[in-house]
Amino acid sequence: MTLKKIFLIVLGVAFYIGLGFAYKSNTLAYFSNTSEEHTSSTSKKNKSTIQVALLLDTSSSMSGLIEQAKSQLWNILNELARTEKEDTETVLEIALYEYGNPSKANNKNQINQLATFTTDMDLISKKLFALTTNGGDEYCGAIIKTSLEDLEWKNKDGLKVIYIAGNEEFTQGPVNFETACKKAKEKGVIVNTIYCGDYQTGIREYWKAGATAGGGEYLNINHNRETVYVPTPYDDQINKLNTELNQTYIPFGEKGKEKQINQTAQDHNASSYGRANMTDRAVFKSSKKYKATDWDLVDAYKKDKKILEKAEVHADTLKNLSVEELEARIEAVATKRTSIQNKIQELDKKRRAYKKEKAKDQKEESLQENVVKSIKKQAKAKGYQIKE
Repeated sequence: MTLKKIFLIVLGVAFYIGLGFAYKSNTLAYFSNTSEEHTSSTSKKNKSTIQVALLLDTSSSMSGLIEQAKSQLWNILNELARTEKEDTETVLEIALYEYGNPSKANNKNQINQLATFTTDMDLISKKLFALTTNGGDEYCGAIIKTSLEDLEWKNKDGLKVIYIAGNEEFTQGPVNFETACKKAKEKGVIVNTIYCGDYQTGIREYWKAGATAGGGEYLNINHNRETVYVPTPYDDQINKLNTELNQTYIPFGEKGKEKQINQTAQDHNASSYGRANMTDRAVFKSSKKYKATDWDLVDAYKKDKKILEKAEVHADTLKNLSVEELEARIEAVATKRTSIQNKIQELDKKRRAYKKEKAKDQKEESLQENVVKSIKKQAKAKGYQIKE
């Protein structure tokens, strides 16, 4: 073999080895970038999660607190629904506990979890409307500790908040409240305390000390004050659109019929406090925070288009349709729903402006006023923005 041929062979081998290294390097870089993008996307999603745990005292004197929680739920949720981070749609999760009611809890600390973190606000409403009061012992440190241990708190950079409301001494029970609140801060969870009664009395009973230990705000409310509603010229239009909105839900699977019945039941519960409160619920149902992916075919299809291949549809008019025909029907209903939701949102902008003008001289010491004010402040500190 001549020297020239040997040189050409060595050169060819070197070329292919170099090409292999380049391919491997580019491939690794691609997967590395893909992984980084996925991690970034997941991290961003976690950072945009809002988790709120409501810990409500349901001992004998707390019927007024329960009434405010039921009558003001949708107004509070609407404020949270307009909260965004870095122009990213946020995920809203609510958990609900009651404490101080021995008839509802089968444990020594009289604590009862009503709902773990969920995006199903119809469930939260259902649980609230089922609350009753009974005399018991209110152990604030224990309920805070329990909620920290039992609930799945997400990424530390998300907004994670506890609201604990009651009217007995914050120091009661087997768990030191300062220890529990310190644990909350370690998890990045803000503890806000709401004393149901006189401001100074709440300070003497360590509710302010609890908020300080938990990095949150001390708030007080007149829990026996009835909710003040501001009716607007837009309420009837919004409530009419809500009726049309309900007709766009298509139940499927085991939960379908039950959840649709509960949707109607919570409409009825909201309307029991008047037209304006029903409007608040309708507005929330038109937001992106109202989730029905586990029982409604329209929302489920948005999340996973393969759902039509396996979903058990309840409506007789849809049962015999092919997958293609069902897909076309779902897309048409989805378009209609979006149109209705947009109309409600536009009317709500006018409604909120009207209410702001009418209520500017009114001052309330209510649950919703205190929660909304504090959550806005804490959300802003975490980099969230409230859409007005």
